[in-house]
Amino acid sequence: MTEQNTQDGLSAILQQIKGQKHPPVHLWNPDFCGDLDMRIARDGTWFYLGSPIGRKPLVKLFSGVIRLDEDDKYYLVTPVEKIGITVDDAPFVAVEMFCEGDGSDQILSFRTNVDDFVILDKDHPFRIEIDPDTKEPAPYIRIRANLDALIARAVFYDIVNLAEEKLIDGKNLLGFWSSGEFFVLGPVDEIFENYN
Repeated sequence: MTEQNTQDGLSAILQQIKGQKHPPVHLWNPDFCGDLDMRIARDGTWFYLGSPIGRKPLVKLFSGVIRLDEDDKYYLVTPVEKIGITVDDAPFVAVEMFCEGDGSDQILSFRTNVDDFVILDKDHPFRIEIDPDTKEPAPYIRIRANLDALIARAVFYDIVNLAEEKLIDGKNLLGFWSSGEFFVLGPVDEIFENYN
């Protein structure tokens, strides 16, 4: 999060969001055409037949027609075909964060690896999963429909720098504000136990 990012302001992010147009893949119900040897790695790299797809416009095109169905599988969907692909973690990675305001008036927005923009709010919430073995956090933000972005480690550190303590239901929790919502990172004692 740079000073320039902050200066760009929320209005620039809102313009980007308004300009985003994605096909209505949730309305399409084509026949399943089989699986394709296409994979999205945890770092957001797209692979076809084991080789990275180096053309960003092509990746952005594919990312606009991805869908997660009730069977917990990811598909590329057009009006006439539905093709299964593999996603290692989440289909997107949040690679940049913008912050405007502070305290409960703070608004955080994010840019993904495919240049989608989203404002963190109750409709696009934050969640965190802790690996039971390594205790490593995996933070996510909802991008659209039921598709999430894994928040890149550097961006997650930016979030943690904004964190504050709040007493909720008798528990001392560490979290942060965006769009009038308080998003919890976890209990203060567990956070410091796991990250010291």
